[in-house]
Amino acid sequence: MINVIIADHQAIFRAGVAKVLAVEDDIRIVGQPQSQEQMLNALEHLRAHVLLVSASFLPLFSEIAQLTAGQNTKILVLAEVTDAAAGFIAMGVQGVVYRSVNGTAVVEAVRRLARGECYVHTPNAEIGEISEDLVGIRVRDRLSEKELRIIALVVHGFKNREIASQTETSEQVVKNSLRAIFDKIGVSDRLELALFVLHHRMLAHATASVKIDSDQLRPKRGRTNAAETRVPPPV
Repeated sequence: MINVIIADHQAIFRAGVAKVLAVEDDIRIVGQPQSQEQMLNALEHLRAHVLLVSASFLPLFSEIAQLTAGQNTKILVLAEVTDAAAGFIAMGVQGVVYRSVNGTAVVEAVRRLARGECYVHTPNAEIGEISEDLVGIRVRDRLSEKELRIIALVVHGFKNREIASQTETSEQVVKNSLRAIFDKIGVSDRLELALFVLHHRMLAHATASVKIDSDQLRPKRGRTNAAETRVPPPV
């Protein structure tokens, strides 16, 4: 059994990746820390074979490396679209995936690292596969640029109030837009929306290209239970 810790400040992404990995018979999620402190606590107290960690947590890389080396835990970095994979590999991590990655690639990356191999996700190499994502293409064509921006913000874990601020509109307009998006895609809530994006590379790439205010992406600090998981906020 491959034990995995998912350390990321975005609740929706944590929950989405956890749901993708949890259906695999050989993979078990043992922790989902949402802050740097929770991540270090999880690494100290939980036995994990793979740490999937947001690039935003890597200012603590020396502490991460020390704890993972003691447990023989492999490090899989979750990078932003503007990050260079080579820089992370040079730091000494074993794998890199981007937020545009789909569920199949995440599973493959985790298994490869658990076997002692390396894995680097290369988004630009997926153009051929994107063209074959007919469902993703059809859904993308139904969505306006505003709706696509709202989806990107939901996947990044923003609440309605924060989405309203980023899109310069009201919370009620955001709620109405989300209901319209749910109807167009055929999902019922934010988590299902995030999972749909994760499974369709056309939408994953489209949302990854949306410009987001990086200042609002900074994780909140605080130490609580190592395996804490926040429930995505309601519409």
